[in-house]
Amino acid sequence: MDDLEGGAKRGAPWKRMSKEELENQYSPSRWVVRLGAEEALRTYSQIGNEATKRAQATGRNLLDVPYGDGEGEKLDIYFPEAVSEALPFLMFFHGGYWQSGSKDSSAFMVSPLTAQGVAVVIVAYDIAPKGTLDQMVDQVTQSIVFVQKQYPGNQGIYLCGHSAGAHLAAMMLLANWTKHGVTPNLKGFFLVSGIYDLEPVMHTSENASLLTTLEDAQRNSPQWHLKTAPTQPVDPACRILVTVGQHDSPEFHRQSRELYQTLCRGGWKASFEELRDVDHFEILWNLTQKDYVLTQIILKTIFQES
Repeated sequence: MDDLEGGAKRGAPWKRMSKEELENQYSPSRWVVRLGAEEALRTYSQIGNEATKRAQATGRNLLDVPYGDGEGEKLDIYFPEAVSEALPFLMFFHGGYWQSGSKDSSAFMVSPLTAQGVAVVIVAYDIAPKGTLDQMVDQVTQSIVFVQKQYPGNQGIYLCGHSAGAHLAAMMLLANWTKHGVTPNLKGFFLVSGIYDLEPVMHTSENASLLTTLEDAQRNSPQWHLKTAPTQPVDPACRILVTVGQHDSPEFHRQSRELYQTLCRGGWKASFEELRDVDHFEILWNLTQKDYVLTQIILKTIFQES
């Protein structure tokens, strides 16, 4: 804990910010450039709802599949037209600062990915205040174990998370799979505009529902773990894309760049992309489009095209 307060974090830019500036840096809707903050959030929800309704209307899905015993432990699976066990699976974890958002409005990428032969799994988890960060990490772990056990012949499981969901996906880099009796066939991570060091969030209003202590923040910060006790990749070929929007805040940029640098130093096969002319919300809602740069990167990674 002394290390977190001291040398490992000394000089972190956020520590020199006023409370107001820190709040601003960790409020993504304040950085949108084309819409007002409220309109951006409304549009994000609308596009997510519409994409999910379209995906459900195809009928090629299994909805509200329980992956655990808890009421909130459900996932939706969307299949391509040609269904087989030997499919690549992309699992998506929604954002919302660990306290909002839902799988029922998060099927942004389903249509363009299933059209190319990828099964997409949208995962629910217990958001705060019902769920703690530790519980959310456990639930995400359970959901991945469930998919691996249900579809052992899969052609790779790829984890994708946005914002808080990117944090949860990144925590899977640290997972101890042996205690779950199965090692998932993880082939790639797509970490979109995420937060990987939770300590700055403790000092913002977002912490009110999370009740995060310094110990909680440290235990649930992939950046801290990967930096202080480097974890070796289970599969050296597993690819990790860390991406951030041009119009994300400087702190979101710093978080993504530092995670990327830490992964590279640890021997992970990581890459970094700053996506031009998109904000924190557009970076995700554009995944409804097959020609969008991130959609294409995801497909090329899954199908191993250079």
